Parts: sequence; C-alpha cells; structure tokens
Amino acid sequence: MERQLTTAPHGHILTNANVWSPDGEWIVYDVRSDAAGSVFDGTRIERVHVATGRVEVLYESQRGACCGVASYSPVDDRVAFILGPEDPTPDWEYGPHHRQGVIVDSVHPQQAINLDARDLTPPFTPGALRGGTHVHIFSGDGAWVSFTYDDHVLTTREATGQGDLNQRNVGVAVPLGAVSVPRSHPRNHDGEFYSTLVTRTVRQPRPGSDEIAKAYEEAWVGLAGYDRVDGSHQDRSLAFLGDAIDEQGKPLTELFIVDLPPMHAMRKAGDGPLQGTPTLRPQPPLAVVQRRLTSTADRKFPGIQGVRHWPRSSPDGSRIACLMRDDDGVVQLWLVSPNGGSPRQLTCDPWDVASAFTWNRDGSTIAYVADGSVMLADAATGESRRLTPPTDAVQAPRPEAVVFSPDGRQVAFVRQVPATDGSVWNQLHVADVT
Repeated sequence: MERQLTTAPHGHILTNANVWSPDGEWIVYDVRSDAAGSVFDGTRIERVHVATGRVEVLYESQRGACCGVASYSPVDDRVAFILGPEDPTPDWEYGPHHRQGVIVDSVHPQQAINLDARDLTPPFTPGALRGGTHVHIFSGDGAWVSFTYDDHVLTTREATGQGDLNQRNVGVAVPLGAVSVPRSHPRNHDGEFYSTLVTRTVRQPRPGSDEIAKAYEEAWVGLAGYDRVDGSHQDRSLAFLGDAIDEQGKPLTELFIVDLPPMHAMRKAGDGPLQGTPTLRPQPPLAVVQRRLTSTADRKFPGIQGVRHWPRSSPDGSRIACLMRDDDGVVQLWLVSPNGGSPRQLTCDPWDVASAFTWNRDGSTIAYVADGSVMLADAATGESRRLTPPTDAVQAPRPEAVVFSPDGRQVAFVRQVPATDGSVWNQLHVADVT
C-alpha cells in the first residue's frame, strides 16, 4: 500500500497542498534541511516521478539565494515557489518581508519569472508590493495566485510608532499584465502579475468585534467558488485565519472569508491606495468583501486550535474544513459553510488530528495524520480509517503535508528515514487509497 519515492541523503519538504502535477505523474518538493522546513536553507526545487522514482531539478538558486515551498498549477506545468534574496546583505537577508514569488514552467527548468513586483520607494507603484510574499497557491483554474504578505516599508517604521504596523495579510496576484517599477531601490524588481492585498487588519482590534490583527493561512474556496444562499454564485473567494480579540480582551483565532470581485475590478481602489503610502499598508480593491465565518468565544475551547494548518475547502466550495477542539479537548476536523452558520464537527476520534490536510477531488474524503498513521475521514459521516499502519513518533508521517493526488487514488506524505551513515532525512512516500 505504501512506497518510499525518494532516497537521497538530504531534506525533502512538501508544501501543504498542490504538490502533484495535474496529470498525477510528478510530485514537487524543496530540499530544506530540517524536518519541519523552518530553516530556509534549500537551494533546489525538485520533482520526483511517482512511477519510477526519477528525480529532476526544476530550479537551482544562485548568488546566495535560497528557495522553497513549491506548488503546482492545477492545470499546467507551472510551479510557484519562494525565492529569497540574491546577493544577501546584512540589511537585506532572508526574512518574511524580504522574499518573493517566482514561477518556473517544468518544461523549461531554471527559467524563473517574477510573480510579484516590488517597489520600496514612494510614490509606490499600483500592482507592486513593498515586502515579501509566502506560500503561493494557484486558484482552481490556474489563473490567480494567493499568498501571505509582510511589508518591509512598515517594518522599518515600526520603531517610530507612527502609521500601520507590519501585520501579516493575504494577497493575490492577478494576470492583468506585467508591472514595471522604477529602479529607485536596489531591491526593486518587476513582476509578471498585478498584485494586491485583499484582507484588512488593524493595529488594535476592538474586543468582541470582527476586526483582526493578522490574516494568514489562506485557501481558495472551491475549484470555482461557491453558491450563495440566494442562489447566486461567487466566483473567487479565499478562506483564512484571522486573529481577533474576544469581549474579555483575550486573543482568539477565527475563520474568515474574503469574496473577490471580477478581475477587471481588482485595479479599483477602495478605502485607500492599492499601493499604500509610507505610513499605510497597501489597501484592498473597492469590491472586496471580508466576513467572519466562525464565532467560537462561548465554546469550552474557543477558536481555531491544533497543529499549524490551512483551512481547506471542498472542491465544490460548499464546505470549509478547519481544526478545533471538541468539548473533551481533542482536536477534530470541523466543517463550516462559506455562507456562515454553526460549525459542524466531522471527526469524533479519541486522538488529535495532528497535521495539515487535503480533500480528494470528489469531496468525499479528507486525508490527515493522527495516532502515527495517515488517516482518511469520510466527509459525510466523519468515520475515520487508517491508510497506513501506526508507527512510532520518530518515523510517523510528518504533520506539514498530507496531499491527495488529482485522481484521489494516492496520498503523498513525508516520513523521516535513517540513512546508511546514521543521519535521518525526510523522504517522500505515497500510499494507495483502496
């Protein structure tokens, strides 16, 4: 049922979703050295052929840069990933606000294009950002790319106490044409997509309000959006986690959604300039609507809980899965409608859900890690079954990624495997779904 795909004595890190090529023949990964991928030291984006184990290098970074967090387009051979600074300097080393997204077509390895443009000198350029992007995920049609964002301009001003804080937000890159920026800063660069932020954060959320201080871990809702209660259709939306404050002043992470307008409206400014100002972060377009989906302050264990994870939508967009604790304190899968309403507990197991997770293509099953096994949960009944036998903590499936193949017949994940020299490395595995 289970096969080890990689054997090379170095790290193999899977992104939490979209790691399979659209035809299901390849899995893309990066080579960061530590098991969790928290040390950004990888210099290659590779892919492995699932049937043969043959490995190809798609991109190798140059001039002191590192790269990682690779994800496939669901419709073609493009792979998006993070590229850190080339020729890093003490004042411009790798960090949340010093990284960018790039895309490589696997048919043309090593030929990377810039996803997002960067302009660090006012007056800033609409369609460009002023910092770093992270975890780039294509929409279901492969046209748009979502990411999280940290702002360099605001980071450098935080000590003054003036203006907005650098608070993580969610953005999108839209194919509205290339964005060119002036060479007024050595770290400015052009981009092939038009990039904007789509979430709103505030310096100090009001207790009990829907205001948030941070927006992160986003996921596209449906392969093509979702149906509203009134029968109309929302084409593009992102679910994400937002850090709010409850009425007692305690921090609380809840599930939010942002509905996006048609592509042509993404250039229309809303409450402030899309490109921001020296004291104001880039602002969302006019027709972007941000809503809170969960209100869990009154629960015994309030808020989104458990291991780091990304909300994940069913392919038809009708259900968004996330992790919360049940009344016994066990981390379970819960389902939430993009239209709001009370969350529905899906799993009722005695063990915590211990990983990120993904849906299969028909929306019938969710794959995750629990109790040392890759598990499959029936998305209608919540009944769970083991796909792999339980293993000890050392060689148990890693929590960062458990990803269904496009046809739903296999699941990709990572285990740590000892090498002949006594070292231990992340290695990619697949298990057949029966």
